[in-house]
Amino acid sequence: MCDGKVGALYLKIISIILFLFGLSMAVGGVYLAYLGGSWYYLLAGIALVVISIQLFKKNPQSFKLFILLYILTVIWTSWEAGLRFWAWVPRLGVLTVLMLLVALCVPVVNSKARKSLYVGWSLVSILIFAIAMGIAFVPHNVTPVTEAVPQTPLVPADKSLTTAGDMKDGDWGVYGRDSNATRFSPLTQINPSNVDQLKKAWVYRTGALTPEGTVNVRGAETTPLKVGNAVYLCSATNDMMRLDPATGKEVWRYHSGIEWKNVRFAATCRGVDYYVSKTIPENQSCHTRIIESTINDGRWRLIAVDAETGQLCKDFGQNGQADLLEGMGRAVAGMVAEASPPPIINGVIVTNQEVLDGQRRDAPSGVIRGYSAENGQLLWAWDVKRPDRTGLPPKGETYSRGTPNSWAVMTGDDKLGLVYVPTGNAAVDYYSALRSPEENAVSSAVVALDVNTGKPRWVFQTVHKDVWDYDIGSQATLFDMPDGQGNTIPALIIPTKRGQLFVLDRRTGKPLSKVEEKPAPTYNEIKDDVRTATQPWSVDMPRMGFPDLTEKKMWGLTPLDQLYCRIKFRQARYDGEFTNPTLRQPWIEYPGNNGGIDWGSLSYNPQTGILISNWNSVPMYNQLLSRKEGDALGLKAFDDPTWKPGGGGAEGPGAQVGAPYAISVKAFDNGFTGVLCNEPPYGMITAINMHTKKVLWQKPLGTARANGPFGLPTGMPFEFGVPSNGGSISTASGLTFIAAATDNLIRAIDVNTGKTVWSDVLPAGGQATPMTYEYNGKQYLIIMAGGHHFMGTPQGDYVVAYALPDAK
Repeated sequence: MCDGKVGALYLKIISIILFLFGLSMAVGGVYLAYLGGSWYYLLAGIALVVISIQLFKKNPQSFKLFILLYILTVIWTSWEAGLRFWAWVPRLGVLTVLMLLVALCVPVVNSKARKSLYVGWSLVSILIFAIAMGIAFVPHNVTPVTEAVPQTPLVPADKSLTTAGDMKDGDWGVYGRDSNATRFSPLTQINPSNVDQLKKAWVYRTGALTPEGTVNVRGAETTPLKVGNAVYLCSATNDMMRLDPATGKEVWRYHSGIEWKNVRFAATCRGVDYYVSKTIPENQSCHTRIIESTINDGRWRLIAVDAETGQLCKDFGQNGQADLLEGMGRAVAGMVAEASPPPIINGVIVTNQEVLDGQRRDAPSGVIRGYSAENGQLLWAWDVKRPDRTGLPPKGETYSRGTPNSWAVMTGDDKLGLVYVPTGNAAVDYYSALRSPEENAVSSAVVALDVNTGKPRWVFQTVHKDVWDYDIGSQATLFDMPDGQGNTIPALIIPTKRGQLFVLDRRTGKPLSKVEEKPAPTYNEIKDDVRTATQPWSVDMPRMGFPDLTEKKMWGLTPLDQLYCRIKFRQARYDGEFTNPTLRQPWIEYPGNNGGIDWGSLSYNPQTGILISNWNSVPMYNQLLSRKEGDALGLKAFDDPTWKPGGGGAEGPGAQVGAPYAISVKAFDNGFTGVLCNEPPYGMITAINMHTKKVLWQKPLGTARANGPFGLPTGMPFEFGVPSNGGSISTASGLTFIAAATDNLIRAIDVNTGKTVWSDVLPAGGQATPMTYEYNGKQYLIIMAGGHHFMGTPQGDYVVAYALPDAK
């Protein structure tokens, strides 16, 4: 290859490649050094330019110079990256390939060179690359099990205050499996010794796919229910279905009539409710009923159907439907909807709603309402700015607009008569000066409402004056805690997008984990939007997150995109967590607005006290825009008749009409390949021993098989750790099941070891929380594979069931 004319041509090509590569590094390196960043790229770029020129001239010293540069780069990498494997990839990956290509030029530049010289260095290059590939197959950022896995509950059974009602072991009766939202099943047929034998038992397709052109393309994120001899679920268009648990065959279907043509922004359906009437006798229509709240296509409804037939319950609302748009005022199709199944506490259905982010100050209200599960009549409404009103607003008025909304799944406590509402921030998301004191007091908080009156009992806030979109997307989980004196405390745990876990006394809202108010960053460019001096931190619970970003932790596939990300980092404002919004330059938000922990929440095993949660590590690169800049970009509120795709949405640029500033929100990536700028992993899963409040084990969640630059799948099974949406479930056999990640796999993890012991490829993105049930002696595992627009996973309408082939 390197002899004669071919060798000479090869030498010139390699020299030109080295020259262009080095020149790019040097030019970018000058700017990075000017910004106060690393000088390596400037110096290495100059060195590569010199080496390329000398190589082109056939200078025998050129190869030695390259080896010297390589050795110095190894030393620099060791100093900057330590033993973090993925940090070595952009620094040395391309350079190792170039070393091989240059080594093959040795016979051309020095005809007297020993053959062993270039053969040896070629083999060294190949060996380094092979070793690196082998190391890539070993998961990194792993915290292995270092202590005995507990096998006893936090509180003895005879002192327990928290019960899951009369739920049968084989059922999954509500979204979180039981009224405590533990996502824990006592089933044990599928266990670590046989889980590798799981096979598909059946596949059902809902027939509902978001049409092309809809802004928010995602399928259903449903967690089905199983009660008795039926599986119940909803589609992306809010059709409700009953399936046979053994075969997946459709028994009945209620057609909601949702029309996609009226919906610009497609919300989704995460689940339905099962309710047993207290007034209708057994064996009569609607004694048992399925209840759902719908997305908004111009009609936003609370619907009840008979669980046996799928027919509307005539006594509920108006012919089986209650109008959720009543009292809301302007709420165009798609701008407000209810994606989460509303809980039913002591016969009261409590509804909340998702209101699109980034739209306008006078967005639809975040009002929380209670309806009778028997007849669908409005019982009360909690309007943050009008606490004196408990019902519909007077004619001609609406519920207070722009107030903090709650879009996550709520949890209820029948004994205490409380519903725990995870709230978001008031409109607009990234500017708080227009919010009222009443709104500031309950934003990004857990609010305990009395289900009989709708009045707040207590409030615990996780972020003060939130301008980072740190709304609480997770459902609270209820459990028992010992008080250290032989008594039991009824507790709840609420995960947050910040990766903080707050443990509270659910009677009073008093923290049971130590909470400290720590100083927040003081730099604030927006002088009229006064920030708080401190923010709350849960200091004795493990944090689901990594330390603050630094330039050294910028990443890329090559030195060039890593250099670009370093420049972007230096160009932005970053003062750590709670960096305040900026106008003159971008600011980095980390954790990002997709977590930490988002709506997948966590699973909790009350038999062992082990808590499991997946979480993300994806920074955002945001910037406030003047109203003039926003107008120039064509940003409009979603309900503006002139709005067009690209003119602002729930993610990305937002108009924030009524505020002085629009907003640009984007992931912190290199903008070309789509690769994130921070060092992997981007998704993790953690097990916590609640006996000690310590991490039991932790590992990356998700492989690179369906992810890669330019959105192209690499097919690589490296446990890289990728973003996830959706949650885990746990079983008494010691298994945790989870999909959620963008690699389109569902997997089983042995809780005792933290190791993945089974996985299967789903036909679409698994951005949902699975469930498990028993029917006729066989345990099934179910997952909705619907995909998700923001996660970039394939869209689908599949419900996939797994079981052991030989189970009776």
